[in-house]
Amino acid sequence: MARSALTRDEVLDAAAALVREHGPAALTMRRLAAELGTAVTSIYWHVGNRESLLDALVERTVADLGTLRPRGADPAERIVSVAVLLRRALRERPHLVAMVHERGLTERMFLPAQRALVHEAHAAGLRGARAAELVRAVQFQVVGHVLVERNRERSPAQSPAETDLWAAETAAGTAEADPPLARALAAPIDTERLFPVAVRALVTGLLRDGSDRIRS
Repeated sequence: MARSALTRDEVLDAAAALVREHGPAALTMRRLAAELGTAVTSIYWHVGNRESLLDALVERTVADLGTLRPRGADPAERIVSVAVLLRRALRERPHLVAMVHERGLTERMFLPAQRALVHEAHAAGLRGARAAELVRAVQFQVVGHVLVERNRERSPAQSPAETDLWAAETAAGTAEADPPLARALAAPIDTERLFPVAVRALVTGLLRDGSDRIRS
């Protein structure tokens, strides 16, 4: 029996879940109707055809990335928090973000995060080109990090792997007299820790350089 009282938001929620898990190719009107326990005609009534549905998912993704809110006690902490939240949002929605990009809305998607970064750059005393440099650097750091993570996840198994290579360096005593470094590089990469460390170092350096130039 077809369900009743279906809402547009429920349709979009179910469609987004399908795309997140299986990619856009898995999103058919028939499969979506089956997931929702309703008739295909009901899906068309709520969202139109498949292209209209994809457009609605893109608009929702853009809107979702506009809800990021900085956290922290000072501009540096809040800038890092924006980067962390943006990376998480991109990591959670790879297929949806790809759809946004294919429809030429990538810059619009990033605009809310850029606005938040501009606000914090101004709060830290940066203006003009220096503030713009910080915004771009943080954005590129986020996107670059996400792309590297995705590439590592999708690449074929490496043999020998980085962990094996550095374990051998440790065993051979050829790690430039720094065995703890070799052991650390032989361990699996903790990207959840590495990312904020890298962003914090970048932001701290840019804010310090910007402040030094303003004073001079």
